[in-house]
Amino acid sequence: MTKEQIFNDVKQITVDELDVDADKITMDANIHDDLDADSLDVFEIMNELEDKYDIELDSDETATTIADVVDLVDQQLKAKDAAK
Repeated sequence: MTKEQIFNDVKQITVDELDVDADKITMDANIHDDLDADSLDVFEIMNELEDKYDIELDSDETATTIADVVDLVDQQLKAKDAAK
């Protein structure tokens, strides 16, 4: 899976969860400052991604941008593939 595919999924989940315009979701978007998400919103987004990809994301990770979230998912997917 490419980072672009992961980004598209993160974008869709974020739009659904935060009810924001899809144009606001960019790799550089700050989750808290640009998208007005609180910690519960981030938790919900991470849970959706965990369910979608069947991975575990460390809730203590400090993902501040959409790019950070994409990287976290990408790392977990690579670790999951390596474990097979």
